[in-house]
Amino acid sequence: MAAPQRLFDIRRVIGGLFLVYGVVLTVTGLFDGSQAVQKAEGVRINLWTGIGMLVIGGVFLVWERLRPTAAPAPSQEDADE
Repeated sequence: MAAPQRLFDIRRVIGGLFLVYGVVLTVTGLFDGSQAVQKAEGVRINLWTGIGMLVIGGVFLVWERLRPTAAPAPSQEDADE
């Protein structure tokens, strides 16, 4: 379980969003019809964009795991309580 200080690390939030949208685009790209592919000049743009988003999301999450943020030092007010 993640420490409360790291739970809302911005890298985790961004990486998670990229992964969610990447999955949606990848699945959409796999099932695009020929008309959608023709509209994008023969490129399965949803598929390639989804794969790119999955890679970027994975990079953010790996980065967050390898370089975690340090917990803030307790302040004087916390020590008094």
